[in-house]
Amino acid sequence: MSERIQNAADISVIVIYFVVVMAVGLWAMLKTNRGTVGGFFLAGRDVAWWPMGASLFASNIGSGHFVGLAGTGAASGIATATFEWNALLLLLVLGWFFVPIYIKAGVMTMPEYLRKRFGGKRLQIYLSVLSLFICVALRISSDIFSGAIFIKLALGLDLYLAIFILLAITAIYTITGGLASVIYTDTFQTIIMLIGSFILMGFAFAEVGGYESFTEKYMNAIPSIVKGDNLTVSPRCYTPQADSFHIFRDAVTGDIPWPGMIVGMTIVAVWYWCTDQVIVQRCLSGKDMSHVKAACIMCGYLKLLPMFLMVMPGMISRILYTEKVACVIPSECVKHCGTEVGCTNYAYPMLVMELMPDGLRGLMLSVMLASLMSSLTSIFNSASTLFTMDLYTKIRKQASEKELLIAGRLFIILLIVISILWVPLVQVSQNGQLFHYIESISSYLGPPIAAVFLLAIFCKRVNEQGAFWGLIIGLVIGLIRMIAEFAYGTGSCLAASDCPKIICGVHYLYFAMILFFVSILIILGISLLTKPIPDIHLYRLCWVLRNSTEERIDLDAEEKRHEEADAGVDGGNNPEEIRGCLRKAYDLFCGLQKTGPKLSKEEEEALRKKLTDTSEKPLWRTIVNINAILLLTVAVFVHGYFA
Repeated sequence: MSERIQNAADISVIVIYFVVVMAVGLWAMLKTNRGTVGGFFLAGRDVAWWPMGASLFASNIGSGHFVGLAGTGAASGIATATFEWNALLLLLVLGWFFVPIYIKAGVMTMPEYLRKRFGGKRLQIYLSVLSLFICVALRISSDIFSGAIFIKLALGLDLYLAIFILLAITAIYTITGGLASVIYTDTFQTIIMLIGSFILMGFAFAEVGGYESFTEKYMNAIPSIVKGDNLTVSPRCYTPQADSFHIFRDAVTGDIPWPGMIVGMTIVAVWYWCTDQVIVQRCLSGKDMSHVKAACIMCGYLKLLPMFLMVMPGMISRILYTEKVACVIPSECVKHCGTEVGCTNYAYPMLVMELMPDGLRGLMLSVMLASLMSSLTSIFNSASTLFTMDLYTKIRKQASEKELLIAGRLFIILLIVISILWVPLVQVSQNGQLFHYIESISSYLGPPIAAVFLLAIFCKRVNEQGAFWGLIIGLVIGLIRMIAEFAYGTGSCLAASDCPKIICGVHYLYFAMILFFVSILIILGISLLTKPIPDIHLYRLCWVLRNSTEERIDLDAEEKRHEEADAGVDGGNNPEEIRGCLRKAYDLFCGLQKTGPKLSKEEEEALRKKLTDTSEKPLWRTIVNINAILLLTVAVFVHGYFA
């Protein structure tokens, strides 16, 4: 162990913390119904707004944010916080426009929505495979990487050993718990995360001497060793940028150019907040529409915090540990943290290790691990939902419910293996700045998906051919750029990469804009050349027809009928099997124990009505609407204040 955590206070805090998390998880696991697919994956549709809002926030903010935001903050100032603030607007779009449509369509996963809206299997399969790939390339690997940095600093373990221990714990409680346990443990962890990082922020500002002296000292945080390794380092590589304290940066030379920030970032955010399985799955588990909207607003207010809880402490870390955090000479950086491209990723972990008093340090560490585990659990849960619901049922048409639950759990294990192999790629990419890595990969893969969903909901003329080719061509363009960057490297301040200018010369946010508009043109173009989908298939699937009450004939009705006919053949009545003691324990653990009674036709109708109901009480509707307007005003104010 590293010499700092050897006191009793820290160790006992960490132990107590994990015991409590396990207890909360187990309580949720026994309380809810995980024996059905809907119960395991959607927590049975009765979550109130506050755990839902907390879970939205927690599954979005992982340790990747603590490491990445603080690191990029240390390297270049406050502008990265706008990636967080952008969510305020998009969360409202999600709650007011997207979720009502998803609920009325009665879907569990996003690919399923596309299948209902456009028909055909290929869109659903394409989107499932792509979402799983993005899960590995982006979420899991960046989270694992950042969590491992913490463990490495705290326990002094090897990076890969640290990763292994972490995943073992996480897997245990996702594989057994299902979504309900994820949502409740998330809520618990969010509360602790916020308390811990508030305390740390206080310590950090106290250490620097308040906000005024923080702005002044940051501009002078220049490392002393700037020569060596036979390199001539230009001053702009180690001097804090002149625009460090401004959000809107130069459109050509800035590291986050302002037009890209306003348009490009919003496009990527539409993909992340409004069409991403991890986020939308949280909203679909709400009691009713008002709860969902309230959850979105709550999460929006929480998203104001990262600027003060993560970005600014990261900048303070650069002031306090200039030599380590702001190192430029490769040999120095290797000495400090083992990578050549720079050590900004270590900004936040350094603060935790150095500034926090005993006991609190243990708390912060367990929070970091918790935030990591909560993001991982929610990703694993959503990924296995995608796999079992959208891919596995295609391969095995007559899979029983039990087989589906087991397949989902085995798939999680496969995911873990792939993600570990991906970590080395994350280490060296984007100048060693984790957050730029996350955002750039999102802007190569996200825009076509955002385009398809926006058009699917707001333009009923769009059809399957258009959507499919738009997605495919968009993906190809994005992959060309992504693979080129992996092949040539993204270059660092010291050595520019030799990737051809025509491919890599455009800033990734501008690239997102281009990709989005190209996708939209392709989708609309091909849709207008082919024949439209008749309205009878689209009732309650797009915005114009959202309130129609007529019967919808699903485009996938044909396939559904075949599947039901197949199921009817072999679904005889099997006698109750008698189960041994061990078997009962195992079933309880994996939530397979009781299969409910078969519902009659009327009950099924009533249940479906309840699940696709988006009505709200007028009073609550006004309350959430007023709050939404307040949230928007706040958003405009912070952007203006820090501009």
